[in-house]
Amino acid sequence: MLSALILLPLLGATIIGFWPAVIDAKIARITAFVFAGVTFLWSVFLAIKFNPAEISQQFSEFIPWVDALGLSYNLGVDGLSLPLLVLNGLLTCIAISSSDISLQRPRLYYSLILLLSTGVTGAFLAQDLLLFFLFYELELIPLYLLIAIWGGEKRGYAATKFLIYTATSGILLLASFLGMVWLSGGSNFALANLNAASLPLATQLLLLAGILVGFGIKIPLVPFHTWLPDAHVEASTPISVLLAGVLLKLGTYGLLRFGMNLLPDAWSYAAPWLATWAVVSVLYGASCAIAQTDMKKMVAYSSVGHMGYVLLAAAAATPLSVLGAVMQMISHGLISALLFLLVGVVYKKAGSRDLEVIRGLLNPERGMPVIGSLMVLGVMASAGIPGMVGFISEFVIFRGSFAVFPLQTLLSMLGTGLTAVYFLILMNRAFFGRLSTQVINLPRVYWSDRLPSVVLAVLIVIFGIQPAWLSRWTEPTITAMMSVDKVVATVSVEKSK
Repeated sequence: MLSALILLPLLGATIIGFWPAVIDAKIARITAFVFAGVTFLWSVFLAIKFNPAEISQQFSEFIPWVDALGLSYNLGVDGLSLPLLVLNGLLTCIAISSSDISLQRPRLYYSLILLLSTGVTGAFLAQDLLLFFLFYELELIPLYLLIAIWGGEKRGYAATKFLIYTATSGILLLASFLGMVWLSGGSNFALANLNAASLPLATQLLLLAGILVGFGIKIPLVPFHTWLPDAHVEASTPISVLLAGVLLKLGTYGLLRFGMNLLPDAWSYAAPWLATWAVVSVLYGASCAIAQTDMKKMVAYSSVGHMGYVLLAAAAATPLSVLGAVMQMISHGLISALLFLLVGVVYKKAGSRDLEVIRGLLNPERGMPVIGSLMVLGVMASAGIPGMVGFISEFVIFRGSFAVFPLQTLLSMLGTGLTAVYFLILMNRAFFGRLSTQVINLPRVYWSDRLPSVVLAVLIVIFGIQPAWLSRWTEPTITAMMSVDKVVATVSVEKSK
């Protein structure tokens, strides 16, 4: 059942890319959307069949692969990975549906998007360290090409920078994974058989450092964030949706699954420093966003800040804070995708993202009133206004983290205020006032441009009003995970004494 989530987009990419007959852009997009849509519906079906009360991996699949390396094709899903799988399926459909029908080399473009979805899905499902690494690296080449070929004016620089950073991330993770297995005396890379928590604290800290930097690049956390604004600015709108909505979550997912979960005593030792690191990322990301005049770069820096909340929650390592971290991953995925879609429509119709150029886009007669209204909803959700999913995820993080790190939590809460500041600047400059002369004659905005944003806006409101529909899949898994981690950490401390 889980292999279908990997094989369906892979089959779609193969058909689109290698079908001998000529396939035009419209047929390629329809074909890609069909395969992505079926994959998404299959993930929803698995979510319906999923039993939240069962804390172990469900729908597990195991096939021996390369015994000499200890590598197996081992898949499973639990409450931590399931919401991210559904999010990946949804945003892949939205990215395909929002792609420009007239783009060049459509067969390669849609094949790469489906291949990217394959890599992300496999990483979320992998229950083998080496298998996770293979899928983690698989998504590197498609995303590099999607930026380098269909990106903006400086796409070559942005794509190369992304490639170098992400390749470095992979090297560090592979070294840490190999160290976990070899130093703990393991014979294979299966997560279920790994006993890294038995290693000495100094060794665990060394391995954890590689994991933190490796996934810190992917998230990204300050100071490893500099590739992200460049990648977002040069990437096309659909690729920015996938990059912010899904790919950054590989980093936060990895921290929870392989850092906090596998090395709990080292994680506890490093937690105060991680919480401080989170504060730096939150405040630095928000401060940089305030200084931007490019709408897309402002939204990109907001991601740096909002991902810092996840690190704070993981550092606190309470059941409530980690639940908030997972909710924040989903919340940020929906909200950032919405904001990038809306900025993309503005750029497509107005020809600019510069806040010094565009004005008055909320004008009901000659502007973009529906896009402006959706943008108001999106920035309110990002700023944590009650009634939106952004509020409940941040509130749960702060509530769960405050008892452990009160000062760091209070400082991180300033980030929500700064979020309101820079998005208020964006709204005031771009959408209010008179239409500027540069954008006085805007092309018509069709419902095909609005519909993907409307879908995301509806989900943001629904999960904001009824967050239990989001948390019910994850809460039992997180509670069990944190109980095991606490026992392991306690035992390790007693042994050290």
